[in-house]
Amino acid sequence: MPAIKEGKTKQAMIDRSFAILSRANVRYRNKDFIRAGIHAYQIFPYQVEIVADNLYIPWAIDISRDGRLYFTERSGNLRVIENGILNPEPVYTFGYPFTSIGEGGLMGLALDREFLSNGFVYLMYTFEENGTVYNRVVRMHIEDNTASEEVILLDRIPGGSIHNGGRIKIGPDGYLYITTGDAGMRGLAQDVNSLAGKILRIETDGSIPPDNPFPGSPVYSLGLRNPQGLAWNERKVLYASDHGETARDEINIIQPGGNYGWPVVIGDVGMPEYSFLRPLIQSGDETWAPAGVAFVTGGPWMGRLLVSALRGMELLAITLNEEGTEAVNLERLLQGQYGRLREAYQAADGSLYLTTSNLDGRGQPNPGDDKILRLVPRS
Repeated sequence: MPAIKEGKTKQAMIDRSFAILSRANVRYRNKDFIRAGIHAYQIFPYQVEIVADNLYIPWAIDISRDGRLYFTERSGNLRVIENGILNPEPVYTFGYPFTSIGEGGLMGLALDREFLSNGFVYLMYTFEENGTVYNRVVRMHIEDNTASEEVILLDRIPGGSIHNGGRIKIGPDGYLYITTGDAGMRGLAQDVNSLAGKILRIETDGSIPPDNPFPGSPVYSLGLRNPQGLAWNERKVLYASDHGETARDEINIIQPGGNYGWPVVIGDVGMPEYSFLRPLIQSGDETWAPAGVAFVTGGPWMGRLLVSALRGMELLAITLNEEGTEAVNLERLLQGQYGRLREAYQAADGSLYLTTSNLDGRGQPNPGDDKILRLVPRS
């Protein structure tokens, strides 16, 4: 009898995963893709560990070369985990004029490439000035796990209680890339003179790279609604996640000067009179609410693009063609197991990190939320 029960349970899991995968974007409804997704569901190739819990909306992660894991909490804390132990004292806590209104707060984080020698960290946060909400990008100096010397690199990015973007990454070219949302003001995404609804690119001292597509401007691409993830593959192709208005969330390949259509078009609905770029993949009638993005360079998921999903409460694993320019498979993993997922990060040792975002007012908190999870390849 136990063997029969186990067999029925396994078949039920297969049936459920088949149903999940078959609801994916219609262009990927291929039996071979679905079988691959079922196989991944049955044999999850990573061991999931809880690195830290009882956190408050951990938003972004970066790990120094000596193994210290720094992360932001949207409430305003920059924190560190060292030798596997969470330091109870924040590295820094932002105060006035900082605000964590709505979706705003302390968001993006990137350590300088020479962090161990210069101690520089780059952060993005929300603040209020004369009753108006903005976002800004700053550089700080960390010494003995204490941050100081705030220098503003980019200021008065339109902000609000929604659509702040917030991701910061240092690209292969050494420049800072910053995602910004439309701050709830749709038209700003198409205004090249506004910093809202864009991907921005600046030097680490705040100056404008000479080869930016719009001379003298930090704007690198436009027409985005609320992008929250950035990642490059090994060919230096840049991917970004973006929230659709009603479903039709997007994963885009970002090109210099590229216009991704918001608010004129959403998803892959094109208009022949416009030269908007279509997404790599979009969610159709479903809502992913995609956030952090990581390109996996080793281990069981090598070559896949991982996307953490908030509303979808899952990890999306996108298989790409050799050039990284087409999506050929979509796997949906960890569905509902940890709730809303915000960050996706690959460490130098090949392990993967995710953060939960169940305390952000839109989730149902689980015991110990919020958490930082580590996915370690099974031996």
